Amino acid sequence: MLSSVRRACLAAVLAVLAVLGGVVVTALPDCVHEHCQTMAAAPQGVPQPSPTEPAKLTITPKNNAEDVEPLAPVAVTAVTGTVTSVRMLNDAGKEIAGALSPDGKVWKPATALGYGRTYTMNVVARGPGGMPTRASSTFTTVTPTYQANVYLNGTSGAPLKDGETYGVGMVIVARFDQAITDKASAERRMKVTTSPKAVGSWNWIDDQTAHWRPREYYAPGTKVTVDADIYGARLGEDLYGAQDEKVSFVIGDSHVSIADDNTKQVSVYENGKLVRTMPTSMGMGGTETVNGVTLSFWTPRGVYTVMDKANPVVMDSSTYGLPVGSRLGYRTTIPYATRISVDGIYLHQLNDTIWAQGNTNVSHGCLNLSGENAQWFYNFSRPGDIVEIRNTGGEPLKPDNNGDWTIPWEQWRKGSALN
Repeated sequence: MLSSVRRACLAAVLAVLAVLGGVVVTALPDCVHEHCQTMAAAPQGVPQPSPTEPAKLTITPKNNAEDVEPLAPVAVTAVTGTVTSVRMLNDAGKEIAGALSPDGKVWKPATALGYGRTYTMNVVARGPGGMPTRASSTFTTVTPTYQANVYLNGTSGAPLKDGETYGVGMVIVARFDQAITDKASAERRMKVTTSPKAVGSWNWIDDQTAHWRPREYYAPGTKVTVDADIYGARLGEDLYGAQDEKVSFVIGDSHVSIADDNTKQVSVYENGKLVRTMPTSMGMGGTETVNGVTLSFWTPRGVYTVMDKANPVVMDSSTYGLPVGSRLGYRTTIPYATRISVDGIYLHQLNDTIWAQGNTNVSHGCLNLSGENAQWFYNFSRPGDIVEIRNTGGEPLKPDNNGDWTIPWEQWRKGSALN
């Protein structure tokens, strides 16, 4: 004869079977035994995970992989079950930090891998039914024959400074210490972010140098960040990026100076407002051939940017091929000199030519100013300010002579490796 508990349990089971058979039967209320309750609550027709089934894991890179690139995916993924922990060590015994997703399905390292290293990942996981599971993978990373560093400069060659204020025409120069054969790969890793947004592009000047500028002058107050995330990137045949570089700066007030050879005046504008007019004497014109090299004494017309300044600066004509002892040679110390070209064109003080300033061109190519005006302009200017020179004779300013802004925008964009 069945006990009352067993009868209650049997009634509950029959009630479940009746429901499955399409007939609703109410279970007896006295089924309070724990075993009976478990039987009644258990899902019907749903296979339960096996307590002996291990977790199914995907480990990337696979065991014994070689020449893994530092930016290659590294992960432990639980296809079934969950990951409990991952301990990743390099060949020096240093543990590599990582992060496990909240659902326990994916683990990834928190930092990039090193070159020429051996890594081991020891994984602890649990199968769908709780079965403890262990796995491991050991792999080695690539050892590059060559590594390239990148330097973020202005057109003067001086490094861009974090937090510095530059002019509305500031050109960013990415200079590599190795020839880059995969320029597209390098350019994808060099990002310029501006706020407010300014449309811009890189232009490769040569195999080691790329310049970036916006389509139009920056708006004053623009915040600019340059991220050259080249570490681990393949930049050519067995050439990889050595380290990342980053710099942020801000754009100051708009300083645009226009030197017109028709009037021989330099008109200086701040945020669109004329703030000073300075008489000047520019390049005298003509050429001189010295040792088979023809030198021009025109001031090239075009759009320059301020590169740097010095007070004083020693000007030596022999640096561009004109001997000091020759008819037009010179070596002299000049105060308040603001440089605007690679080959040494300055706006600078020269009181000896005040008689010519505003009416006659007598210089070798520089823009001569009075002492008062030269000092004012020196203090007013910052790298990246615009200096536009109009209506002079001779050849126009060349792109490789700080003439980035002389290149039309559509032509500039064609210098990108991604176009």
